[in-house]
Amino acid sequence: QVQLVESGGGLVQPGGSLRLSCAASGSIFRIAAMCWYRQAPGKQRELVAAISSGGSTNYADSVKGRFTVSIDNAKNTVYLQMNSLKPEDTAVYYCNLRGYGLGNRWLDVWGQGTLVTVSS
Repeated sequence: QVQLVESGGGLVQPGGSLRLSCAASGSIFRIAAMCWYRQAPGKQRELVAAISSGGSTNYADSVKGRFTVSIDNAKNTVYLQMNSLKPEDTAVYYCNLRGYGLGNRWLDVWGQGTLVTVSS
């Protein structure tokens, strides 16, 4: 069984920074990509950033230039550095892993979510 444990959320003032972490554990053969999604109250979950095991990245237009996603393949951990935070960044942030487990089984695993609140 594969588990994702997120950390780093909290309350921050507008213009501030936070760093989210997501550590994957369990029977992982190969990670294809790890992603960060977010869901604000009353809104649909949206993709924030994605990174492949090879380091290719993709960002939502709303966070380009402010957020940076990175991956430590040795630790099966993905990070999201969030700078210049805005109140509209307030949401529950979810980590998602896509890859292969034992027996080449496809994995699509979600973390429990971590709340980020941007407010003065």
